[in-house]
Amino acid sequence: MTTGIVFDIKEFTVHDGPGIRTTVFMKGCPLACSWCHNPEGQSARPQVIRGLAGERLAGQEYTAEQLAALLNQQVSILSDNEGGITFSGGEPLLQAEFVAEVIDLLDEVHILLDTSGYGSKRSFQKLLERSDLVFFDLKLIDPALHQQYTGCSNDLILDNLKTLGASGMPFVIRVPLVPGVTDTDENLAAIARTVNGLPGLIRVDLLPYNQAAGSKYQYAGMEFKPGYDETRSLNINLMPFERSGVKVCVA
Repeated sequence: MTTGIVFDIKEFTVHDGPGIRTTVFMKGCPLACSWCHNPEGQSARPQVIRGLAGERLAGQEYTAEQLAALLNQQVSILSDNEGGITFSGGEPLLQAEFVAEVIDLLDEVHILLDTSGYGSKRSFQKLLERSDLVFFDLKLIDPALHQQYTGCSNDLILDNLKTLGASGMPFVIRVPLVPGVTDTDENLAAIARTVNGLPGLIRVDLLPYNQAAGSKYQYAGMEFKPGYDETRSLNINLMPFERSGVKVCVA
């Protein structure tokens, strides 16, 4: 029985997929996005978060059996409300073996994989074949800018996006709009070109920047260094997607 580390489990969420859901946030992420709004999810190890309400430990170890048993207690109410379970992060691909084992132990329920797409093809396919819907983040298409703002190449991400398109799995592309970084006309047009025509694409969701995210870093004992102007007005440009015939929404 494998074990995994979860930094949060949120019940009755309504923004992490269809219906009412329980979202499991897996600990650890290979990306170091300058705008990350879950800094406590970056490290793969448990860490103490010191907030106004006191201290809490972000990161609890479960066996696959323990986590599945906990989630199975909620399956009936989630299914009755056309919802299900979402695996997010951090990055669930980093703990793909564990997440796959948990899913295999769950009662019948809708599964959503919320991923950056950064992981091995084997890990991606393992979770893809166990999911009913995928939320796939695309941040920057230009490889140099992606390296600059996330600390990683986007080669694996784009390769897994091709795998996703070829699979026939329904999916939503999610684009975090970061002022002067991901919201440029050039980047949005590049994303539209990249996803246009991919089988299974439901829509593109543009996610406006949240300035409150930076305040979470001090509680995790981390420094927030965005490297861009947070106060700059967002460029919410739908035209590249509309011209390509891609359904787009501002979430």
